[in-house]
Amino acid sequence: MYPAGFKGRAKRLTVIDIARVGRLIGTGEDEIRAVIEVETSGGGFDNKGRPKMLFEPHVFWRELGPGQKRTTAEATGLAYQRWGSAPYPKDSYPRLALAMKIDAAAALRSASWGLGQVLGFNHKAAGYASAGDMVEAFCDSETAHLEAMISFIISEDLDDELRRHDWSAFARGYNGAGYATHGYHTKLAAAFKRWQAIPDALAPACPKIGLGSRNDAVRHAQARLTALGFDTKGTDGIFGANTRAATIAFQKSAGLAPDGIIGPISWAALLKEN
Repeated sequence: MYPAGFKGRAKRLTVIDIARVGRLIGTGEDEIRAVIEVETSGGGFDNKGRPKMLFEPHVFWRELGPGQKRTTAEATGLAYQRWGSAPYPKDSYPRLALAMKIDAAAALRSASWGLGQVLGFNHKAAGYASAGDMVEAFCDSETAHLEAMISFIISEDLDDELRRHDWSAFARGYNGAGYATHGYHTKLAAAFKRWQAIPDALAPACPKIGLGSRNDAVRHAQARLTALGFDTKGTDGIFGANTRAATIAFQKSAGLAPDGIIGPISWAALLKEN
């Protein structure tokens, strides 16, 4: 169950996480960063260390269904039939707390959570058995936010749209039919353009390297391979036969193509936190 006050470890993303997760759907860092920027301005936790969250009364109305609970929620302004019926407060957590007194599970399903603002009722598409399980994971780390966002994107068949930068189609699937009203597609396109002008986290510190390469990146890879138990017979910055053998052994252990070349996918796996 989620921690008291929705305050867990609140562990932040690393730049490697974004690159690693982006590889899961064949995108670069810029596409992933664009979605995060538009959804939550780049951060998954608020200034109190809680997952960023927006409680949606129109979703709560639907989740409750007909009956006394809905009547009670409507009477207190916690539920209404149509989106936009009333302005949202700056902090949704007090409203969530009141909604949970009526129906805790429905309240959690009726809020958008974390970096990707994944709605609780989409927990299965995000890879969780319940909204409560998803929220618990989200209290712990932004990596969970990001992985859930990617799982949702894959589940909704939106990864193709993201890869080809069809921002209107992506926004329609991710944000709903009213995406254009809020300009989600134009915001995504603008954010992507900004991130394209910024070097990726895996470059230039982590360029593609292989047999014959000589640079600090090789030394970095050798040190990391050795730390993980794949002996390169030294960290001299020269990608020789021993480093290639260690790379191939690592790639096999990580389920990657054992080509002996450390490119973006191998770097992401190599630098992943244990």
